[in-house]
Amino acid sequence: MTDHAQQQAEPAPGAAASGAEVGAVVVHRRYVPYSHAHYAGNLVDGAYSLAAFGDVATEMCIRTDGDEGLFASYSDVQFVAPVRAGDVIEIEARLVRVGRRSREMAFEVRVVGRGAPQRGESAADVLDPPLVATTARGTVVVP
Repeated sequence: MTDHAQQQAEPAPGAAASGAEVGAVVVHRRYVPYSHAHYAGNLVDGAYSLAAFGDVATEMCIRTDGDEGLFASYSDVQFVAPVRAGDVIEIEARLVRVGRRSREMAFEVRVVGRGAPQRGESAADVLDPPLVATTARGTVVVP
C-alpha cells in the first residue's frame, strides 16, 4: 500500500501556537487491497473510508498544530458510491472551521482508478472525473 500526501498544509514548527487556517488541505492516495473486500462484488465496508478520514485528519493536525489531535465526532457521513477492492482512492481533508482547541474538517473519498476485469484480470481505468464515494464532516480536538 502506498500513501501520497500533497504538501498543501504548512507544518507547524513544533508549535504551541496554532498554524491552523481555514482552507488548509491534506490529500492522501492509496490502493485498496483485495484483502479488504468483505462483500459480493469486492465491496469494501464503509469503515474503510472512515479510517482513511482519520489518517488525513491526523496529518492535518500534525501540520497545523504539531500534535496528532483526537477525533471527537463525525457528522453527516454519506456513502454515495461504492469503494471496491482494486480501487485507487484519494482522501481529502479540508479545514472548514478553527476553534481555540477544535478543528472542523470536511472529508471526501474519491475513486480515481478502478479495476476493469471485463477487459482482463489486471486491467484498470483512470476515472476522470473521479467518482465521489464518501463524504463527511468531522471534529478533532488538539491540546
